[in-house]
Amino acid sequence: MNAYIFPGQGAQFVGMGKDLYENPLVKNIFDDADKILGFNITDIMFGGTADELKQTKVTQPAVFLHSVAVVKAAQEFKPDMVAGHSLGEFSALVANGTLSFEDGLRLVSQRAMAMQKACEINPSTMAAILGLDDHVVEEICSGIDEVVVAANYNCPGQLVISGSMKGIEIACEKLKAAGAKRALPLQVGGAFHSPLMEPAREELASAIDGTAFHQPICPVYQNVNAQPSTDVTTIKRNLNDQLTAPVRFTQSVQNMVKDGATTFIECGPGKVLQGLVKKISPEVEVRSL
Repeated sequence: MNAYIFPGQGAQFVGMGKDLYENPLVKNIFDDADKILGFNITDIMFGGTADELKQTKVTQPAVFLHSVAVVKAAQEFKPDMVAGHSLGEFSALVANGTLSFEDGLRLVSQRAMAMQKACEINPSTMAAILGLDDHVVEEICSGIDEVVVAANYNCPGQLVISGSMKGIEIACEKLKAAGAKRALPLQVGGAFHSPLMEPAREELASAIDGTAFHQPICPVYQNVNAQPSTDVTTIKRNLNDQLTAPVRFTQSVQNMVKDGATTFIECGPGKVLQGLVKKISPEVEVRSL
């Protein structure tokens, strides 16, 4: 069975999507994106600087647009199941027919703006913790008297934590003392997938609630609970909770394998997710679309 997976923020690169733009099947979605967003995202994607591409309001729509374009350009796209990492869940929901491309792009743009605003209200950050069991990281974070939580379960031995500046600083010291190989503060705008994103979650929730969701062609394994869903109400609820809840990518892949996935196909820029999947389930096949 084929599982299609979609990357999140951080997978972007200068020149992304330029080759796809030449494809008559997808040129129109790039042109439509410029109109929907109200700025020329294609100019930044194809010829902008790394700094321009790194702005949250650009990065998120750019990664989403690239991922959807890859699917639209594919000769064959027959998913048995889909999943995305953080932002990638929106790409996955367009790929399986739950959201239209236009609605997906609008939501992604609103999500980026809401997250940017939340970061400005409450300066915060994230850090990657390597070489510790998940439960050790969870336990240490829960004992710190600051906002600091497990945010991205990327693969065994790689967990990203998210929280206040002070919380992350204390957590990194304690986790290194507990035997972490590395505790690396990340160059991100804020504490994504933590309670500090509540203002963004509230703002995005009203946009999600006002968007038409359709019956998907296959299950999506959602970040919030790593469970498959084809029920529109459930999908919407889980998407509403995504910004303040952890990304359970490790558990999603494990559940997809348990449910019969043998090949994981990454759709979008980069190959980060393929590397994570191989660490989670070495026996499966991974490739790009």
